[in-house]
Amino acid sequence: MKQNSSMKMIYGLIGIFLVGIGVAFNASTMFGNDPIGIVYDGVRNVFNLSTRQLGMASNVVNIGLIILLLFTGRKYVNVGTFIYIIPYGFFVSIGTKLYTVLVGSNTVVLRSLAGIIGCLALYTGVAIFIVMDIGLDPFTGLVMTIKDKISWDYKKTKIFFDVFMVIIGVLLGGKWGVITLVTAFTAGPMIQLISERLRILLLNR
Repeated sequence: MKQNSSMKMIYGLIGIFLVGIGVAFNASTMFGNDPIGIVYDGVRNVFNLSTRQLGMASNVVNIGLIILLLFTGRKYVNVGTFIYIIPYGFFVSIGTKLYTVLVGSNTVVLRSLAGIIGCLALYTGVAIFIVMDIGLDPFTGLVMTIKDKISWDYKKTKIFFDVFMVIIGVLLGGKWGVITLVTAFTAGPMIQLISERLRILLLNR
C-alpha cells in the first residue's frame, strides 16, 4: 500500500521507539553496547552522567552530528532527522525502565535474551526509518554520506563505520563486550536485509 506523509511519520516514530528500546536494552544487559550505543555511553562517561542519563548523552551526540551533516551530507537531513532526536532520548529512558520491569534480573539467560531483543529492535528500528525516507537519523545519515563519497554499498560501509565507532566509544570510556562485537559485524547486513523486506511489505517496491 502507498504510504502518505502522516503514515510515514507514524512508522518513523515506531522506528525511533524501537531504536531507543534496543539501545537501552543492550546497555542494561552489561554485555556491552552496540557501536552507536558505546559512543553515547562514552560521552555519558566523559560528562560524568549516570547510566540513567544515557538518553541525555545521546541527544548531545545527535545534535552535534546533525550540525556535521548540514555541512557534509545535507541531502540526508530532512524533517525526519529532527523528529528523530526530539523523542529519542525519552525513548531510551523508557527502554531503561522497561528493562528493569521486564527483565530485572542478573541471570545470564535473561540478560542474553534481552540482548537478542535489543539487537533485533535496534536493527528493525533503523530499517523502518530508512525505508520511510523521511530523513535519516544522524548516524545513518553519516554512514550514507561516507558511502556516497567512497562508493561502497551500505553493508560494507556500515561495518567499517561501526568498528570505528567502537574504537571511539572505548577511548571515551564506553562499555564494550559481546554485544559490541556482534553488532559491529551484523548490524550492516541485518539492517540492509530487513530494509529490503520492509520496503516490499510496506511500500510494495
